[in-house]
Amino acid sequence: MSNLIFERETYVIRGAVFEVYSEMGCGFLEAVYQECLETELSARGVPFVAQPDLKLNYKGRILQQFYKPDLVCYSQIILEIKAVKEIAAEHQAQIINYLKGSGLKLGLLINFGSYPKAQIQRFAF
Repeated sequence: MSNLIFERETYVIRGAVFEVYSEMGCGFLEAVYQECLETELSARGVPFVAQPDLKLNYKGRILQQFYKPDLVCYSQIILEIKAVKEIAAEHQAQIINYLKGSGLKLGLLINFGSYPKAQIQRFAF
């Protein structure tokens, strides 16, 4: 039995990511992949918000600063899209900080820039 949080939701999102990569391949800008992924998520009935303003917390205090993740699915899962040759440590730190600051529990770091397949890294906080 699996103890992964949002396992069903993540499965659907992963399917959408792989479909976009299957159609588009690598070599486009992040904005292209985001638009394609939004189309695919909609077709699969996944509720999402593109680039919402997420409030950040510091020691229980809401900050005036906010950040805009690429997508938030199911009101609970951050999707951060990249189109780079390799995921770097700063990309991983970025999504971990987004989770920590927003209070959301799960993030997917998605890289459409790798070949021969898209990369998806799962981060739970």
